[in-house]
Amino acid sequence: MSTADTHAGGSSAGGASAPFARGTVLALLLVGAALFVGLLWFLGHAASPANNGGGHASGRGLNGYAALAALAQEDGYTVARTRSESGMEQPGVLVLTPLPDADGKAIARIVDKRRTIGPTVIITPKWQASLLPRKEKRPRGWTRINGVSLAQWPGFADDVTVSLNGEKGAQGHGWRTADGRSGPLPNDKLVVSGTGQALVPLVTTSDGRTLAAYRDDNGYYPSLDRLADVEPPTVEPSGPEGEDGGRNMDLHPVILVFEPDLMDNYGLANRQTAMLALDILHAAAVDSGSRAITFDLSLAGLGGRPNLLTLAFEPPFLAATVGLLLTLLAVGWRAFCRFGPPRTAPPSIPPGKTTLVANSAALIRRAGRLHLLTVPFVDALRERLVARLGLRRGAAAEQVDPLIDAHLARLHPDSVPFSIAAAQLAAAHRPADAVRAAQALHTLEKDLA
Repeated sequence: MSTADTHAGGSSAGGASAPFARGTVLALLLVGAALFVGLLWFLGHAASPANNGGGHASGRGLNGYAALAALAQEDGYTVARTRSESGMEQPGVLVLTPLPDADGKAIARIVDKRRTIGPTVIITPKWQASLLPRKEKRPRGWTRINGVSLAQWPGFADDVTVSLNGEKGAQGHGWRTADGRSGPLPNDKLVVSGTGQALVPLVTTSDGRTLAAYRDDNGYYPSLDRLADVEPPTVEPSGPEGEDGGRNMDLHPVILVFEPDLMDNYGLANRQTAMLALDILHAAAVDSGSRAITFDLSLAGLGGRPNLLTLAFEPPFLAATVGLLLTLLAVGWRAFCRFGPPRTAPPSIPPGKTTLVANSAALIRRAGRLHLLTVPFVDALRERLVARLGLRRGAAAEQVDPLIDAHLARLHPDSVPFSIAAAQLAAAHRPADAVRAAQALHTLEKDLA
C-alpha cells in the first residue's frame, strides 16, 4: 500500500505535463518584451509630425527652414530642435520662427531670459502655405504659397514696425550687405522690411530698406559690428562688473530677420543667399563662444507637454518609478533563483479504494446515519465467517450463530461470543457504541482467520 501511494504521488508531481510548451512560453516572453519596448518608444516619441508644411526648422516646404538647419550642421555646428521652453535655455544660438499670431509676451519672455545665455535670432513670418497632396515622386512636406501674412506680436518689440514692400509698392531688387555682397530674392514684389529705433542693419534692399538687423542695446558684439560695417569698440573689455567703455559684456545680441526669404528654403535655393544666412549665424555664434544652434518648434505650432516617459523619471513621480523597478527586479530575481521544479497541486478527488471508502464514511458520519449501517455490517461479517468455516450458506442467524460461537470458544475460550457482540452492534444507536461494537466484531473475525 505504501509503495502504491509513493508511486502515485511521484507520478503526479514529476510526470504532470506543463500547460504550455517551452517554445510557446519563450515566444510569449519575446513578444511581450518587444511590445513593452515599443510602448516605451511610443511614450518617449509620441508627438505631432514635424514635417507638416509649417515655417520651422523641420519644414521642408518653401516656407520651412530645414535647409538652414542642414546647412549649419554641415558647417560643423551642433544643431538641435526643441518643442519646449526648457530646451531654449541651452547655450549657443537660438533661432525662433514664431507664427504670425504668436503670443508677443511669450516671445519677449523668452528673449529676455536669453540675454545672458546666448544670441537669439527671430525670423518674422511672411508666407501662407498649404501642404501639397502626396504623389509618386513628390517628397513629403512640399507646400504651395497661397498668400502673405505678417507678424502681429503685441508685447514684443513694439517699437519696431514690419511692413510689406515699403511705400508705393517698391520692389526690393534683391539684397545687399555693407561689404558689397548682393544676391537675388525669390519674389522682389513681396519683400518684408522693418523700421525702428536702435536697429543696426545687417542686410538691406537696394533702396535702403532693412531686411535683417540686430539691436543696438549697449552690448559688445564685435562680429556683428564687422558684418554690419560698424566700427566696434576700440577698448578691450575689462572692469569689475564686466563693463568698459559703456558696453555691457554680459549681454548677448538679438537679431531680427524681417525678410524670411533670407533664411527659408525658398531663398536658400540661391547659393549667395545661403552663404549670407550662414554668415549671420556664424557672426552670432562667434561672439557667444559656442558652436551650438537650437531651432525652436514650439512657437511655430509644434509645442508639446513633456512625454510620459520623461515625466516618469522626474519628481514627484521618480520615487514611484524607482519603487516599481525595484519590485520588478525582486520578482525577477525570485523567479530566477527558484529551487526545484514547480509543485503540482494534487487532484481534488484522489483515485483509489481507500479514498472512496474514506469519503463514503465521512459522508455517512456527516449525515448522522451511522446507526443504519449496524445490521448490514453484522450480516456481511456473518456471511464471511460462514464461508470461511464451511457452514451452510443461506441458513438463518439462529442456526449459524451457535456454530460460530462454538468454534470461537474452542480457539479462544476467553473471547466474547459472536452472537453477543453481534447483538450489541445491532442494538447500538450512538456512534461511539456502534464503533466500539464494530471493532469487537472485527477482532473476532481476525481471531477466526
